[in-house]
Amino acid sequence: MFDNILVPTDGSDCAQAAVGYAADLATRYEASVHALSVVDSRMLEDGPQSDEVTKERATIAERACNDLSESGISVEQAVRTDIPHKAILRYATEQGVDLIVMGTHGRTGVERYLLGSVTERVVRLSDAPVLTVKTADDGGVTYPYTDILVPTDGSEGAEAAISPAIDVGNTYDARLHALSVIDTMALGLDVRSAGMLDALEESARSAVETIEKQATQASVSGVETAIEHGNPYRGIRAYVEEHDIDLVVMGTQGRSGIERYLLGSVAEKTVRTSPVPVMTVRQSE
Repeated sequence: MFDNILVPTDGSDCAQAAVGYAADLATRYEASVHALSVVDSRMLEDGPQSDEVTKERATIAERACNDLSESGISVEQAVRTDIPHKAILRYATEQGVDLIVMGTHGRTGVERYLLGSVTERVVRLSDAPVLTVKTADDGGVTYPYTDILVPTDGSEGAEAAISPAIDVGNTYDARLHALSVIDTMALGLDVRSAGMLDALEESARSAVETIEKQATQASVSGVETAIEHGNPYRGIRAYVEEHDIDLVVMGTQGRSGIERYLLGSVAEKTVRTSPVPVMTVRQSE
């Protein structure tokens, strides 16, 4: 499934952690890896500064390539000058990348960053799945994966994450956990009235059973299902911590309206707050 992996790097500890995760995946999938460093065009002026920053970026990309090469991985380095998230997305399209692995935050300062908003924009806009990771200090390395969580609301957007989750699960011989979190105060309505809670629980049960069925058919080593009540992204995080989850795989789009959603804010808050890596998958259009 993952043959061509992209790692955007700015030389920060978080970006370096992403290199480690990319190396592990590339080894398992026998994939090639691209190390991309972006010169932020908004931070440059004409003149020597441009050459200096470009040279620095080339050094950062080369360092990442050297680390990857030590694992026997086929690597390619690149430097681009543009607005960071646009450069990353454009490079991914041009090179046929099928997975982006990047840190959730990077360097701060005037000259360089691969920070917050960049990662969130890539997560929101990338056609390829995006694996976001934090530094080892934020929780330690979680690969090789043994327990993978797939949050779902039963929508097509959420179901887009099932196939990649199953593939990773089989590749790592990991257990899959299917979780649906019912927001009982969605949109300010008390869903406990008029039998609405029963309907939501039935929908949640159907959603996790869909994952269980597909995972079982694919011979995943083990599958667990759960239905929780409360705030969706907090429920996801609590489940991660309580069940020693190593990886979350989730869609970036979900239901809208009264049945709640795994859209935008939930996916992005999960990326921001999850103690373990999150692979976000965008529904194909």
